[in-house]
Amino acid sequence: MPTREPAAPHGGPSSKASADSEKSKIESLGQPPQSKPREAPGIVDFEGPTDPYLPMNWPFRKKVITTLLYGLTTCWVTFASSIYSSGLRSISDEFHVGNEVSSLGISSVLVGFGLGVLVWAPIGELYGRKWSALTPYFIAAVFAFGTATGKDIQTVVITRFFLGLFGSAPITNVGGVMADIWSPQVRGIALVSYGLCVIGGPTIGPVIGSALTSSYLGWRWTSYLTGILMMTQFTADVLMLDETFPPALLVHKARRLRLETNDWSFHAKHEEMDVSFKAIYEKHLVRPLRILCTPICLLITIYTSFVYGILYASLEGYTIEYQENRGWKPVVSSLPFLSLLVGMFCGAALNVWNNRYYVQRFKANGNRSDPEARLPPMMIGGIAFTGGMFLFGCK
Repeated sequence: MPTREPAAPHGGPSSKASADSEKSKIESLGQPPQSKPREAPGIVDFEGPTDPYLPMNWPFRKKVITTLLYGLTTCWVTFASSIYSSGLRSISDEFHVGNEVSSLGISSVLVGFGLGVLVWAPIGELYGRKWSALTPYFIAAVFAFGTATGKDIQTVVITRFFLGLFGSAPITNVGGVMADIWSPQVRGIALVSYGLCVIGGPTIGPVIGSALTSSYLGWRWTSYLTGILMMTQFTADVLMLDETFPPALLVHKARRLRLETNDWSFHAKHEEMDVSFKAIYEKHLVRPLRILCTPICLLITIYTSFVYGILYASLEGYTIEYQENRGWKPVVSSLPFLSLLVGMFCGAALNVWNNRYYVQRFKANGNRSDPEARLPPMMIGGIAFTGGMFLFGCK
């Protein structure tokens, strides 16, 4: 009588073979097998805090050159805003308009400065500092030549507006450059040096402009000279400046690694950023307004706006006082602007001296920024500024 083989227990070889067969059937029907967990994507970062690729670790000489070049880049923009004032009378005579209309060439530049901030700040945060500053700067130089060749006052005013709009790009982004390359302990001194270039432009512009308009060259050469200086500076910047925005540098590094290794998992965190209009609107338009509502930002903004307005009001006020009322020659009547430059150097020295106090407060605050420690020179300067206005008013 034949014996019967006992059934294989559950989980034995027979059931395992059956399970494998069932699994192969499922896979043959198109059901994918269970996937393995993916490895984390390759996030590209700097090789530690001492990585020489990090702009904060650049050689001191390179940092100084970068600061100087960006300072001069901005200087020629503010220079362009003021050199025009020396030719107001000639512009009025040529186009048969009043001084109020011809002075719109100054106002339009300042309006362009204000609107340009809303455009170039987001671009600088997305694509880096260098080209977001230099590309509009080149276009601004082109508009400077447009002003020089303008055939009517409308062309002059419009080209001046676009000069300010595109020329505001370096003014907007260079503050970020200083934060990229200088540590908080010395950043104040670097910003003072940069600030001298920015504020120095409007003070030397009328002096040079008066010399041009008093010669056979005429007022148009104030804009020709501006365009030439800006184009020369643009060429030097393209050849000598490097990108300083760390997230943009990591994007370049990730792109290079992808090409060299053919591994497309390499990417920078900056490439994951939401670049939708809503995100840009909330970060670069709504957030600055919220920051503006804080007391320290609101009060300092009001004060600096007032000082800046007085500076540009002086462009026409000095001309009226010294040239029309006192009868000074054009070049001589523009020399009082140099006294503003002397005062700026004194203010710069005061800020450099105050930096020692700021560093002490910085260390006492656990190596964290203490914005109020920057205010003492501003307090002293506010009193001196008011006194200077009274002295000028008393003649």
